[in-house]
Amino acid sequence: MLVKTFSSAVYGIEATTITVEVNISTGTKYYIVGLPDNAVKESLQRIESAINSSGYKMPRQKIVVNLAPADIRKEGSSYDLAIATAILAASGQLSSDNMHAYVILGELSLDGNIQAVKGSLPIALQAAKDGFSGILLPEVNAREAAIVDSLEVIGIRTLHDIIDFFEQRKHISPTKVNLQDEFDHQINSYDVDFADVKGQENIKRALEIAAAGGHNVILIGPPGAGKTMLAKRLSSILPPLTVDESLETTKIHSVSGQLSSLSSLMTIRPYRAPHHTISDVALVGGGTNPQPGEISLAHNGVLFLDELPEFKRSVLEVMRQPLESRTITISRAKLSVDYPASFMLIAAMNPCPCGYYNHPEKECICGPHVVQRYLSKVSGPLLDRIDLHVEVTPVEFNELASRRPAEKSSDIRKRVIAARQIQRERFDRVANIHNNAQMSTKMVREVCQIDDNGNLLLKAAMERLGLSARAYDRILKVSRTIADMEGCQHIGNEHLAEAIQFRSLDRENWSTY
Repeated sequence: MLVKTFSSAVYGIEATTITVEVNISTGTKYYIVGLPDNAVKESLQRIESAINSSGYKMPRQKIVVNLAPADIRKEGSSYDLAIATAILAASGQLSSDNMHAYVILGELSLDGNIQAVKGSLPIALQAAKDGFSGILLPEVNAREAAIVDSLEVIGIRTLHDIIDFFEQRKHISPTKVNLQDEFDHQINSYDVDFADVKGQENIKRALEIAAAGGHNVILIGPPGAGKTMLAKRLSSILPPLTVDESLETTKIHSVSGQLSSLSSLMTIRPYRAPHHTISDVALVGGGTNPQPGEISLAHNGVLFLDELPEFKRSVLEVMRQPLESRTITISRAKLSVDYPASFMLIAAMNPCPCGYYNHPEKECICGPHVVQRYLSKVSGPLLDRIDLHVEVTPVEFNELASRRPAEKSSDIRKRVIAARQIQRERFDRVANIHNNAQMSTKMVREVCQIDDNGNLLLKAAMERLGLSARAYDRILKVSRTIADMEGCQHIGNEHLAEAIQFRSLDRENWSTY
């Protein structure tokens, strides 16, 4: 007897429906075809044990399982439940009347319990698109899939549950999630706040500008100056995620298996801070079975690289292309997958190996060549993609001990949202441009026009401070953001002057050459 059930495979952050065909005939062997990997081939032992443990019998006949389309490689253990259900139906132990209406996925334990799977949200979205009426999946993944309100989402714990469901011996209530309520409930649930930071008003101002224009930032300063503390709070002043951004971010974390079973939707911007020993593949994604890297997990959020010069040079260089294109393509011999990677980069570094170069009080023990060699670990092309270079100085005791309340993240965020709204209207008809940081050189010439006085100021600054040519466009972009924050239509001299001070690493005494 031939029976068909349906499961799903995830490639990148998109899903493809897989047809599971099971035919039982005369013979004794078990065959599984359709480009299965080792985890799929090993499913026979798990399925047989689960069926026997549930009080049913594994057929002692020839069983052929085909996973179609046969030219797509099938990976992982999420096909167990669909194969087991089809085997029970093909052997006459289970009714197959309604199986065609559901996508079935889950990993089987030997005792018949159902284990969690990755990628439930993209699978549910694809199932709804393909016209299925429901999806049967592990109970721990049910809230994640229930974001798709057009689909009947049934969470199951054991193989017995799915048998009882199709035999109509047991009613399992569909899992329901109100997307808007879920979104609104947690949208501002950040654990950190700028009000926790004493002093450092100039650094807070720089991060506010960065958040308002989507600019990348590098913080340079001695140990203990508060670089990491400030970076952790950047995501709390970014504009709230839109529903579409939230769904896209959730899909990435779902595919990587990093979404909590208690969470159905990511409603706050991600903050990722990988250690400096990270590999190229872990940062950008990849592997034998491609998985999203840190830059994709930081999509629509913040990627923080602490101790930037300590990262391997090759790791930093692979970020150059994603910083420009905001996507990363992982290519293998048999497949190619795309992951989104639109993130704000914030980096932190000491100015030299001892940490006290240019310190107002402590003396640096590093020689000039040692400092230059340390700074040159960060390449010029990477610095090209960082708009704000901010010097961080230690906080004085009086500021640390002050009881004066600092400004809250929620108040700063209001100004950031207002500036982003101006940019949204400006770039409304331009594809793939949403903020000032994403402007091309041609757009900078059109949008960031300055008067003669502004040109004279910029020329004098570049000559006196020894600014490099690459600083020119960055200064114009940042000054445009500052003008937007002030609600000004034109860029003024005061906006240019403030933008110029955020180019520390372009000055002669910070030269990386």
